[in-house]
Amino acid sequence: MVAGWRVGALLAAVLLAVAFALWVGVTRGARRAGQGVLAALATVLIGAGFAAAAAWHDSRTAAHPLRDLDRGTHVWASVIPTDDPKTLSAKAVRGKQWLVRARLVEYRYGADTVRVGGRVLVLAYGDTWTHLLPGQRVVFRARVYPPWRSDLTVAVLRAQGPPASIGPPPGWQRTAGIVRTDFAESAARALSPDAAGLLPGLVIGDTSRLPDHVRTNFRETHLTHLTAVSGANVTILLGAVLLSMRALTVDPRLAAVVAGAALVMFVILARPTPSVLRAAVMGAVALLALCTGRRKQALPALCTAVIALLAWSPDLAVDAGFTLSVLATAGLILLAPGWSEWLQAHGCWRAPADALAVAAAAFAVTTPVIIALTGHLNPLAIAVNVLVAPVVAPITVLGALGAVFASLWNPLAQLALHGTAPLLWWLLTASEHAAALGTSITVPSGIWSGSVTAGLCTLGYLAGRRITRTG
Repeated sequence: MVAGWRVGALLAAVLLAVAFALWVGVTRGARRAGQGVLAALATVLIGAGFAAAAAWHDSRTAAHPLRDLDRGTHVWASVIPTDDPKTLSAKAVRGKQWLVRARLVEYRYGADTVRVGGRVLVLAYGDTWTHLLPGQRVVFRARVYPPWRSDLTVAVLRAQGPPASIGPPPGWQRTAGIVRTDFAESAARALSPDAAGLLPGLVIGDTSRLPDHVRTNFRETHLTHLTAVSGANVTILLGAVLLSMRALTVDPRLAAVVAGAALVMFVILARPTPSVLRAAVMGAVALLALCTGRRKQALPALCTAVIALLAWSPDLAVDAGFTLSVLATAGLILLAPGWSEWLQAHGCWRAPADALAVAAAAFAVTTPVIIALTGHLNPLAIAVNVLVAPVVAPITVLGALGAVFASLWNPLAQLALHGTAPLLWWLLTASEHAAALGTSITVPSGIWSGSVTAGLCTLGYLAGRRITRTG
C-alpha cells in the first residue's frame, strides 16, 4: 500500500517464483526435505498471497471515483461511521474538530449519484457530530480532499456544516452507547474532572472527555498507550475473570466460556474496530503466555494472530498501533520473562522485577518505531511506566465494574469508582511531574532514524546478554 499496487503485484510474482523453485526442490528430493524447507515454502506462499491481496486492494483504492475529483470539490456524501468521533487538538477558532472514520455508501456530485464503497475520514465541527454512534447512516455536504497517508482510505471529507440527516444505529450499538454514556456520567459524579476524563480512556479507550493538558502530559511521558484499548486491557480483564472463577472453584471449561463471553462484551463496549479486535487478540495471546509460562506456545499463537488479523483487515499492515501492539506483545513473550528472572536472581522481588522487565521490554522493542514516527523520546519513560504500573490493573478492574454497574445500580457503580480515585490521582500526579521535568528529547524522525535506533537497541541487547553470561 505504501509503494503502490504495482510493487505489490511484482513482489507477489517474485514470491510465487521462489515458492515454485522450493516446490521443485522438495519434489525432487522428497526424502531429504526437512521441516525447515517446508516451513520456508509455507512462509513464501503466505507472503505471496498477502502481496497479491494488498496489490488488489490498493489498485481498487487508487481507481476509486472520488480520487478523480478535483481537490475541494463539493459533494453530498452518505456514510456509516465505524467508530466513535475522536476529538482533534482545538487550535482553530471554530472550536473542537472531530474526526470520524466511516464507510462510504454513496455520494452525489451534481446530478449524478455514485453508489460505491470505500473507507473515508470525515472532519467536522459542531456538537451534532459528537453524538454519532457507529452504524448510523449520515448524509452531509462535504469537500473532497486526498487521504493523509498511504493506506486504504479513499478520501478525506471535510463536512460543511451539521449532517442533513442521521439514521438510527443498530440495537447493540445503541446499548453500548448507553453504557458508555452512563459510565462517563457516573465517573463525572464520583471523580475530579481530570480523573473522570481519564478513566473511560483507561478502561474502554473513550478519550472524548480527556482534558488537553492530561493528554499532553501522557504524550510527553510515553503513557499514551494507557488511554487506548490495548492488549494490556484485555489481559488484565480476562485475568481478573479467570482468577475470580478459580476462587469460586468453577470448572475450568466453564471459566473459559465466561472469559470468552467477557471478551465479547468488552469488544462490543469498546467498539469492534480493527484496533480493538487487534487488542483483543493480542491480549488473549499475552494472557496465554502469562498463564502457561510456555513461550514456545505463545509465539506461534502470536504469529497466527498477526496473519489472521492482516487477512481480515489488510490496512493494519500500515497501522502504527498494530505494529506497536505486535512488538510489545512479542517483547512480553520473548524478553520480559528472561529479564525478570535475571532481576530476581540478583535480589529483586518478583513483583517489581516483573513490572520493570515488562516496561523495559516494551520500551526497547517499540522505541525505534516511536522515533521513526514522532522523532520524540523521553529517557524517563521506563521509570514512569514502572511507577504507574501497580495502579493500572486495579484501575482497569474497578473501572470495568463501574462501567457495568453504572447502567444497573448507580450506588454500586459509585462505590467502585470512588475506589479508583487515589489510584488515578497517583497516575495523574506521576505524569504531570514527569512531564514538568522537560526530559523529552527531539530527534530526527523517519525510517533512517528508526533503523539506527533499532540497530542500537539490538547491539545493546546482545551486549547485555554477553555481559550476563560472562558475569
